[in-house]
Amino acid sequence: MMEHHPFTWLHTLGHLEGAWEHIGASVLVTLALVVFAMKVRGSLSNTEAAIVPDEGMTARNVAEWFVEAITGIAKSAIPEHPERYVPLLATFFVFILMGNLLGLVPGFAPPTSTFNITFALGCVSFGAYHAYGVKAQGLGNYLKHFMGPVLFIAPLMVVIEVFSHAFRPVSLGVRLYANMFADHTVIEIFTDLTRAVIPVAFYGLGFFVCIVQSFVFTMLSAIYISGAVSHGHDGHEEANL
Repeated sequence: MMEHHPFTWLHTLGHLEGAWEHIGASVLVTLALVVFAMKVRGSLSNTEAAIVPDEGMTARNVAEWFVEAITGIAKSAIPEHPERYVPLLATFFVFILMGNLLGLVPGFAPPTSTFNITFALGCVSFGAYHAYGVKAQGLGNYLKHFMGPVLFIAPLMVVIEVFSHAFRPVSLGVRLYANMFADHTVIEIFTDLTRAVIPVAFYGLGFFVCIVQSFVFTMLSAIYISGAVSHGHDGHEEANL
């Protein structure tokens, strides 16, 4: 029995298969975001004109609304200078969201439906919050929180903390990958079975899942950053989202 491979434009036009197909989709999303960012930057290059808000739904208005929304997420999770981390959190959210939404376009597979991509995103989050923690507290003070509050249980706490932190990029990657793979698979199945009506409902549900998973990844990253940069580390636990 031959393995079913769903039709995708990248596979047909670029002869991309497996991981390369998802990498191609990631590059496509990245290029689209770069073009959008350049358009917004052009509208903000004139400082005097940028003071006056645009009328209607423009790229600049969408970007400003988006930055305000991510700033709100950062402020809700990070008590100390949340604005410093908005660029990273905004990048996570918009890349994951656009990657997820690409899977709703017929002929495209979302890059977030492979663990290779989602684990890489988890590793970026992992490295970033440790870097922010060291920068905010200094290497010595940052490493102290791995030892816990009581010296005689420090060896045990070090082991627990190391395993807890090491699992985070895997957890972030698996959560995003599993949800998007399942969502994309369900849409494919019902689209093949029924070409109209029923798939519309699953596309609506898929759109909701795309937004939720982007928010979950971004919010968890913000919580990890908060735990890393807060003086007197209070050990934020991963939310059950």
